[in-house]
Amino acid sequence: MSALRARHVWSIAAALALTVTAPATAAGAPTASADLREVMFVGNNWDGTADVIKSGGDFAKIGRINVIPDKEERLAEINADPIKWIYFLAIRNGVGEGHDQFVDDMYSTPDGSAMVVSRPSFADVVSIDLATGNINWRFPVSGYRSDHMAVSPDGKRVAVSASISNTVHVLDITTGKQVGSFETGAKPHENVFSSDGKYIWNMSIGDVNTALDEPWLDWTKGDRRITLVDANTYKQVKVIDMRERLDAFGRSDLSDAVRPVAFTPDESKLYFQVSFFNGFLEYDVASDKITRAKTLPKNPATSEDRTTWVNDSRHHGMSMSPDGKKLCIAGTMDDYATVVDRASLQEGPLVTASKPYWATVSGDGKSCVISESGSDQVTAIDFATGKKTVSVSVGDHPQRVRLAHVAAGWTGPAAN
Repeated sequence: MSALRARHVWSIAAALALTVTAPATAAGAPTASADLREVMFVGNNWDGTADVIKSGGDFAKIGRINVIPDKEERLAEINADPIKWIYFLAIRNGVGEGHDQFVDDMYSTPDGSAMVVSRPSFADVVSIDLATGNINWRFPVSGYRSDHMAVSPDGKRVAVSASISNTVHVLDITTGKQVGSFETGAKPHENVFSSDGKYIWNMSIGDVNTALDEPWLDWTKGDRRITLVDANTYKQVKVIDMRERLDAFGRSDLSDAVRPVAFTPDESKLYFQVSFFNGFLEYDVASDKITRAKTLPKNPATSEDRTTWVNDSRHHGMSMSPDGKKLCIAGTMDDYATVVDRASLQEGPLVTASKPYWATVSGDGKSCVISESGSDQVTAIDFATGKKTVSVSVGDHPQRVRLAHVAAGWTGPAAN
């Protein structure tokens, strides 16, 4: 992005206080009524299921949902279309690491009656009735792959990244009807609603499954940026080019592909991971500057050949304690997770974990919950001590973990 454009898109930034708190602690999980139970959804990407576990305590499993009950119908549709078939195989052999990607992200509807799921290999979003296991509605995204989602604070809208078409679709969570959409940078990834529901942040990560991973080839990864839009009109409000801000901070060596993020409770600072980096950065929204960087320990057993790191990740997954004092970091390629003091940036114990892929916060706010995609389990780490408390077995290759609500006595769909 040119310097002139950068000044233009940021000319309104000071007046807009457009910051946001991490949505996983609230979005998709409105205050439960007496007939709803707070839980956590765990998406098992490779086997097409989602486990439902307790949101605290022993995190025991409650039930399991088949998120691809229409698998044969979808495969027949793909096999009948040569272009869809080519993209389906490309997803399997690229970002899927040799596997189909059947579930990426999940949220519950406000009434706890349905799970809304993005299914990358099927390039869609579906709503699944939690009582029957049947599909309520299906929305095919533009392009050929769906990715991360976010739910508005009131639980009524869901935003989903269509990573091939560089588009975010915003859907009515009850009907599946599109209420808006907007263009993004290359390969939109994470979405975040502002806490007041007025804005949506989108982070594009570019092409992460090519072998052109040397720093001097970074330009081949595409136009990566943060896009901020008005969540009512879906018009672009501003664009943040992290390349310029990284260079100004003296870290031209780092990629500008923004991965998972976490915002402070007062919505003044953004913490984010980038491709290939064993650490994270701090960005001050008001001053529009990167203010600190934290490099975390390397695992001596981790290969330094960047082409071996899954989808350009080194570390992928972060969350923040509700009081804003601790960050939880998933050190994906280094096989650990750790809790970091936000004031000092000092990390705590390195908790051994197998390819941890995501980090979120438990319902009671006491634990960071990571998905261990390499060992098919989720693990809770105490924010106060930085130590592991419990691990629970789940399905094949767990990735996203989200707070949700189900009916109070729910134990699984009757159709499964």
